[in-house]
Amino acid sequence: MDNINCDFSPMKKNLENGIKHIIHLLESNLKVLSNQNYCVLGSLENIKNELNTIESTAASYYLNCYLSSFTDTYNDLSSTVQHLSKLKHGALIVVERGDSIETIIQKGTTIGALVTPKLLGSIFYPGNPLHDGAVLIRGNVVVSAANVLPLTNKVFEGRKLGTRHRAAIGISEQSDALALVVSEETGKISLALNGNLYPINTTQPIIF
Repeated sequence: MDNINCDFSPMKKNLENGIKHIIHLLESNLKVLSNQNYCVLGSLENIKNELNTIESTAASYYLNCYLSSFTDTYNDLSSTVQHLSKLKHGALIVVERGDSIETIIQKGTTIGALVTPKLLGSIFYPGNPLHDGAVLIRGNVVVSAANVLPLTNKVFEGRKLGTRHRAAIGISEQSDALALVVSEETGKISLALNGNLYPINTTQPIIF
């Protein structure tokens, strides 16, 4: 990815501190494990809750890192896809870069409004007539919704991809656009770029 901007110092510091705290708690539990008068179950439950918080922070950090090179609305996009992920509301968002994709897609409904989490959340709310297609973002504007994207012809051995994921890969094969996908089945977030699909919520950072 060109010109990756990962200078989110406060967020990175919170992530580092959170991980260190988890390590400290685990080490403390390991020390008292041989003490029959002490039960670690309650402490492990707290650790699990803290891990969920850290995962959310990590997802925000990496999403901001990847998206900041493409649009000033990276914070809104990051929070939106994470919210949709928790609700398991399927979504497909395309961020246009240098290449115009107008001639590649079947254009849907014109929106022409600034990117906001509320707008994107309402578009992808189940039952909304616009939620099945892709949202096109150019700069800081939601250009259109319910767009139909070209599907990839790639065969992925051992992986069954739905239409949203195949469309995300397809548009990234034919342009330099970046596509975000939220699975309505699992809630998992993926990012498509240069014809490849990368999972976001993983223990390993994406390397381009």
